[in-house]
Parts: sequence; structure tokens; C-alpha cells
Amino acid sequence: MKDLLNIMGKAREMQAKMAEMQASLLDMSMTGEAGAGMVKVTLSGKFDMTSLSIDPSLIADGDAEILEDLILAAHNDARARVEAAIAEKTREMTAGLPLPPGMKLPF
Repeated sequence: MKDLLNIMGKAREMQAKMAEMQASLLDMSMTGEAGAGMVKVTLSGKFDMTSLSIDPSLIADGDAEILEDLILAAHNDARARVEAAIAEKTREMTAGLPLPPGMKLPF
């Protein structure tokens, strides 16, 4: 019975930490770059694009295909940074909890 109470206590603790993490994600933003910083994309913790910066020299060249590729690369870089930050916060949150190997949070 003590084990069950302990597990339920840990579950409540994890639920509170999860809510705290989700709130902190709203304040988080990560910037990805491509083309040696000529294109920058900033994403929120919820993966919403909040800004896009393009070096004017890229627009002057008139080569839309290169610009499109750089925007995609910068977006993917920013997304990878947000995912890494979320994974790190999740690791910190679940430290010491008896979770099965390979279990990913948030669910």
C-alpha cells in the first residue's frame, strides 16, 4: 500500500512539473540560422514562427530558389533547437522518477 501511495505522490509531482514546463515553453524562443546567418528564423516553444530575418543581399540577387532553401534550413535548425530544449527540460523534470527506458515525455 505504501508503494501505491508513493507512486501516486510521484505522479502528482510529475503532473505539477509538467504544467510548469508547459508554461515555461510559452516564454521560450530559439533562433535557427542558415547561409552563415543570412537567414534567421525564430520559433516559440510551441513551434510557432515568431520572426524571419533575411539579409537584403539575398533579395537583391533575385534567386528565389536559394532563398527558399535557406528559409527551410533556418526553420529546421530552429525546430531542432526547440526540440533539444524541450528534451533537456523533460530530462530535468523526470530526474529521479522511475520511468521505463525509452518512455518519452510529454506524451
